[in-house]
Amino acid sequence: MAEAILPNVPRHVAIIMDGNGRWARARGLPRTMGHKKGVEAVREVVRTAGDIGISYLTLFAFSSENWRRPEAEVSDLMGLLKAFIRRDLADLHRENVRIRVIGEREHLRSDILPLLLEAEETTRNNTALTLVIAFNYGSRDEMARALRKIGEKIRDGYLTPDMVTPELIDAHLDTAGMPDPDLIIRTSGEERLSNFLLWQAAYSELVFVPEFWPDFDRPLFMATLEKFAGRERRFGGLAASSVLAGE
Repeated sequence: MAEAILPNVPRHVAIIMDGNGRWARARGLPRTMGHKKGVEAVREVVRTAGDIGISYLTLFAFSSENWRRPEAEVSDLMGLLKAFIRRDLADLHRENVRIRVIGEREHLRSDILPLLLEAEETTRNNTALTLVIAFNYGSRDEMARALRKIGEKIRDGYLTPDMVTPELIDAHLDTAGMPDPDLIIRTSGEERLSNFLLWQAAYSELVFVPEFWPDFDRPLFMATLEKFAGRERRFGGLAASSVLAGE
């Protein structure tokens, strides 16, 4: 069956990739197999996003709370991240994909941070899809870091309190310079944002799908984008159709 032509491609899609462990458990497999299968889903979704003209794709790869997981699982996840960058960086660069990493960096492991910096530097001039990897990321932490930076500028006399606006806060977030997500998707049937892009999600459309992340393939991604295309976005006002009807 041919893919539908989307009438409204979102500029920025963000995804909470959830359900790797439950996918594995349902098949009697160790959790690490779910994570490995999840990496394959990442590759397919990145390819699809590039094919249909999405400008920004943000993936919640590892939250600041995920360090609480069992040490063996965290080690497996770090290994998969390193393997993904080493294996896929050249291909992504060749496809003109830019990689951007958001999240707290100061206390990252010495074997992880250089790889993330290399990925960003290697692809910094690419102009097609921007793949945003949310790693060691938590939205509340992001906002606290942004407010600390603003507070320091007020203390040092570069800003005054009355200069603090939503736009100023936005400019100090990890996502500075990026458009807010038009669409946020979460897999596995859970219906919450889990400390992901809380500021940026103010007017995002939310779609929750029951499938686990390893099963999130191109057809399912396209079906989710079709749901988005059928929605009327109001941004706090009336829909265009309501305005025309005089409602």
